[in-house]
Amino acid sequence: MMQRMGFTWNLRRLMTERDMYQTTDLVPLLADYGVHLSREQVYRLVAQPPQRLSMDVLAALCGILDVTPADLITVTEARLQVAKPTATGENTSSAKAPPTRRVRVRRPGDR
Repeated sequence: MMQRMGFTWNLRRLMTERDMYQTTDLVPLLADYGVHLSREQVYRLVAQPPQRLSMDVLAALCGILDVTPADLITVTEARLQVAKPTATGENTSSAKAPPTRRVRVRRPGDR
């Protein structure tokens, strides 16, 4: 069994609790902390969990929302069962990948 760490990004929930409903509300607040991000970057930061996050942005978000990093990020542990190959090279897992199918892409006018 393999362990893998995951996380839940709580920024949107924390913003909502503070009556901040638009992602653009964060742009000037981040700028006050010296973090200059475009509206698009802030939208992505709020809308989806970041894979990388600078410490400056993390510190600014904690200051703006008056929270700790543990409030922004909830770490979860996921246990994954990895299928071991048999002597014939097949996986022992009961889940099988769907069969692949070749397709031909035709352009208008092709027969």
